[in-house]
Amino acid sequence: MQSFYDKDCDTSLIKNKRVVIVGYGSQGHAHALNLHDSGVKSVTVALPADSKSREKARAAGLTVKTVEEAAVDADVIMVLIPDETQRALYQDVLHDKLPKGATLLFAHGFNIHFNLIQPRSDLDVAMVAPKGPGHLVRSEYQAGKGVPCLIAVAQDASGNAKANALSYAALIGGGRAGILQTSFAEECETDLFGEQAVLCGGVSALVKAGFETLVEAGYQPEMAYFECLHELKLIVDLLYSGGFNLMRYSISNTAEYGDYTVGERLITDATKAEMRKVLTEIQEGKFARDWMQENQVGQPSFKAIRRRQAAHPIEEVGARLRAMMPWLKAKAGDNAQVVPMPEAVKKAG
Repeated sequence: MQSFYDKDCDTSLIKNKRVVIVGYGSQGHAHALNLHDSGVKSVTVALPADSKSREKARAAGLTVKTVEEAAVDADVIMVLIPDETQRALYQDVLHDKLPKGATLLFAHGFNIHFNLIQPRSDLDVAMVAPKGPGHLVRSEYQAGKGVPCLIAVAQDASGNAKANALSYAALIGGGRAGILQTSFAEECETDLFGEQAVLCGGVSALVKAGFETLVEAGYQPEMAYFECLHELKLIVDLLYSGGFNLMRYSISNTAEYGDYTVGERLITDATKAEMRKVLTEIQEGKFARDWMQENQVGQPSFKAIRRRQAAHPIEEVGARLRAMMPWLKAKAGDNAQVVPMPEAVKKAG
């Protein structure tokens, strides 16, 4: 995989352009502030007129406009709003408003890879995707470091799309850690698979199954919560820092032996076969079609599942136990929340 660092990036390419950041959430605030602090001539945050984030962006010293106002003058526009809203934004505003020859950037390949957005032929279309949450992109930048970034080019109308993507990535701190080149297809498909089969879907299902198995066997729910969910962070932090070797070095010999002898009894050939099926559905666009159809009808199934999952007993037990550990909230990231169970259910509705 080809990698680039600050020495490989010409930051003047983006510094002298008018950059618009659509959205001011986790990634949006980090991109806008890092670009601003890197000396980009013009950084504008584009938000709806009624957005509660407008005052936050202004208080940080950034120019704020609506998307319609900002797009007409944009040399570069980075779209950092949810996947399911991006197609409407492009069709309703950006297709007609963006100047000829502008650069259209994304931090995820979903809408371009699955042809939900089909950009005008005169636009450069590229991706700059930090491999970390926005609060980390910001804090690492402020510490003089950076978060690795992925770049990809889907459409190179000007012949400079890759150079501009490298310039942008370096200005938000990516060049300090390393910028890796991929494709929209590879980033999108691996990202969706990782979320569904391992990081979110897989882990959530495994934790709930472990919790339920212990409770159904007569153990106290509090004990099941500690052993199947609470201590997960200890293991994940070790994996994050040093892979399987550090994790296995750090745990007891008893735990390591259990790792070797039991893990493959749970994640079997049948599990991997289902993973391959999940990957095929992603590659063939089935997941993207299902998700967009769900959004077109107002997300009824999604919201119903969210309500059911929020009401799982592990959430009630967890909320009670987390209330005994106030340091959890103190250590949460800028965009994390420690939510009591009633509020979680209310939000889910």
